[in-house]
Amino acid sequence: MKISTKIVQSGLVTDKTTGAISTPIYQTATFRHPELGCSTGYDYSRSRNPTRKAVEEAIATLEEGHAGFAFASGLAAITAILMLYRPGDHLIITEDCYGGTYRILEQLFTQFGLSATFVDTSDTHQVRQALQPSTKAILLETPTNPLMKIADIRAITSIACANNAQPIHVIVDNTFLSPYLQRPLTLGADIVIHSGSKYLSGHNDVICGLAVACDPALCEKIGFIQNATGAILGPQDSWLLLRGLKTLALRLRQQEENALAIAKWLTAHPNVTKVYYPGLADHPGREIQESQAAGYGGMLSFVVDHPRLPAQVLRKVKILQFAESLGGVESLITFPAVQTHADIPADTRERLGISDCLLRLSVGIEDVDDIIADLAQALEE
Repeated sequence: MKISTKIVQSGLVTDKTTGAISTPIYQTATFRHPELGCSTGYDYSRSRNPTRKAVEEAIATLEEGHAGFAFASGLAAITAILMLYRPGDHLIITEDCYGGTYRILEQLFTQFGLSATFVDTSDTHQVRQALQPSTKAILLETPTNPLMKIADIRAITSIACANNAQPIHVIVDNTFLSPYLQRPLTLGADIVIHSGSKYLSGHNDVICGLAVACDPALCEKIGFIQNATGAILGPQDSWLLLRGLKTLALRLRQQEENALAIAKWLTAHPNVTKVYYPGLADHPGREIQESQAAGYGGMLSFVVDHPRLPAQVLRKVKILQFAESLGGVESLITFPAVQTHADIPADTRERLGISDCLLRLSVGIEDVDDIIADLAQALEE
C-alpha cells in the first residue's frame, strides 16, 4: 500500500454499532467496568482513550514504528523523550534547532543534570567529535529550523551504532517533512518526534505532539512517562488531528510545488541575498535529501539585503500571515530572530546565521502566483 493511501486509511475506526466511518470523539474522563476483575481495556482517559488510541496507531503505522504516543504539544513530546535520560547524561543536538527545543534543554533540563552539545549535524565529523563517554542521544532536525540544513540520518545512526560502550539513541524531529516525505525509523533512527500542530493536522486549529519508537522496551518507557506525567492529547484535539491527517498528501504536494517556485523566484530577487530550500539545485544537502526523503517540503527561509526590510515585509504582506507556527494551509511568514528563536542568545544566533535579515516562510496551498505577487509588493522599496 502506498503512503498516500495509508495516510487516508490510518486511524480509520469504523463504529461497530452504526457503521460510521468517522472515528468517534470519546469525550469522557472515565470508563465503567462491567464487574470486578473485568475491564473494557479503558479505565481513565489520561491512561488510554479510544480517540487518542486511533491517533497513536495511525502515526505508528505511518512512521513504521512499534507504537505511537500523542501529547498535548510538540514540546510535551520532546519533554517526555528527554525524561528517558538521567542526571549526568549527555546529548548532542542540532545547533540551529527550534528555539523551544533549545530553551527546554538550556533553561530547564540542565537543572536536572542533563548536558547538551549543539553542533552542525549536517557535518558528521562534528557529530563524531562531540561524542562523550556519557553521550546517550543525538537529537536531529532535518531539515533544520530555520536554516534548512540536511543531516544524513543513515550516517549518524552508523556513528551511534559504532559506539560499543553504550547505546546511543538517534532521535529525529520529523515535523518539517512528515512521514509522507521522510520516515527516519526506516533509516535507522530510534525515535521520531513531531509537532502535530504543523503538517500532520494542517489547519492551524490544534496543538499536539507525537512520538514513535521501534523498540518495544523503549516504547514501554515512553508510555510510562506519558501516563505518569499526564501531558496527553485530549479526545477533541485527537479527532481534529485525525481529520486533518487524511489530506496530508494532497496538502504537502501543493505546498512543496509552491515552495520550489517561490524559492526560485526569491533567488532572482535583487533584495534577496540567500535562499535556504533543499529543492534548489545549489543546496549543499540536496543529494542527501534525495537519498533519504521523497521530497523537499514546504518550508524555506531567505535573507534580505538590509535589516530594515524584514519589518517592512511583515507590515506589507496581505496574503501571507505574519504569525508563528507552520505547516497549515495558509502561508505564514515568521521573523525567527524575534519569534521562534528569540531564546537563543543573540551572538549564537548571529554565528549560526539566524540574523536580523532572515525571514522564514511556511508555504501554503494558495495559488503560487498570488503568493509571489504578495512577496513582490512587500519587498518593493
